[in-house]
Amino acid sequence: MSGSATKTSPLHDKHVGLGAKLADFSGWSMPIEYPGGGVVAEHTAVRERVGLFDVSHLGNALVSGPGAKDFLNRCLTNDLERIEPGKAQYTLCCDQDGGVVDDMIAYLRSDDEVFLIPNAANTARVVELLQASDHRPEGVRVENQHHDYAILALQGPLVDQVMEELDLPTGHDYMSFVPAQWQGAEVTVCRTGYTGERGYELVCASDAAPALWDALMTAMGAHEGLACGLGARDTLRTEMGYALHGNELSDEITPVMARTGWAVGWGKEEFWGKEALTAQKEAKESRLAGGLVVTGRGIPRAGCRVVDGAGQEVGVVTSGTFSPTRKQGIALALLDRGTDQGSELTVEVRGREIPVQVSKPPFVEGGAAG
Repeated sequence: MSGSATKTSPLHDKHVGLGAKLADFSGWSMPIEYPGGGVVAEHTAVRERVGLFDVSHLGNALVSGPGAKDFLNRCLTNDLERIEPGKAQYTLCCDQDGGVVDDMIAYLRSDDEVFLIPNAANTARVVELLQASDHRPEGVRVENQHHDYAILALQGPLVDQVMEELDLPTGHDYMSFVPAQWQGAEVTVCRTGYTGERGYELVCASDAAPALWDALMTAMGAHEGLACGLGARDTLRTEMGYALHGNELSDEITPVMARTGWAVGWGKEEFWGKEALTAQKEAKESRLAGGLVVTGRGIPRAGCRVVDGAGQEVGVVTSGTFSPTRKQGIALALLDRGTDQGSELTVEVRGREIPVQVSKPPFVEGGAAG
């Protein structure tokens, strides 16, 4: 990976060779789409067959040493006591005001070792906060391993057939992971993903990634699978109503507002931001996350106002896109409490008024837990 201002994935040359459209994403040059159909074709491949993403821009951090799990449990929102070794858990790192520093997946290897995958832009901040925490016992180490690993995400209903062709493990439970060997390289096979479809995320050493990518691409060929960029990843996650940090979660948008309270261990004695979040939860005053489906023409965009029939603002769009599955515009938004499902509202987009209907995500059915 490059040490320049813009970082590159270990698979950068593969993307260039495929003619990918590259763009800056959180300081990383990453593929947005590939020739031969672009976002819509790649999105459809994942929903109907199988697609392969390079998500090596995501961070990697290792928390290890005696009491590592208990230490993290005093910092992050979710309760690691809910899972056992070999399981993964969605969790959040909040500040003392309840704002979200980042959301991530925690992979519990043992009571003394937890592997974290934060978002690209926030990895360093999460690591620094954990390293500086007064809760951290002597002997517990927090290491930023952002450049040590690559992450490949294979997603779609035909993923097991592709994995089996490479003799990689399949069939383990959703939100679990198993260690494996592939051509002498260690690969952690995680039953996780960000598309709503059945899938696996493969974590391997950076230098092993190009050969694994090539093998997966070859195996996908028999199933009409496609390499997929971050454009399709975004439309897929929006259809499922999955939050993106910086849009649905931020320093200002708390887990209470984002309706991700299911990832908060409210009964724990402590975690960063507990007091503020508990107060906000009990006050029941903040806007809450919801969904919008366009009933006319147009595509809502992040930051657009949502207004009622009287022209009064009742919310703001946090993410908006065209849904390739539904073939219409959809959006995630923060809406005033009391906004009923089915309500007819309007989104203001560049001087135009786009009619929308309030609709609870997900906007499509996924097969992630299958």
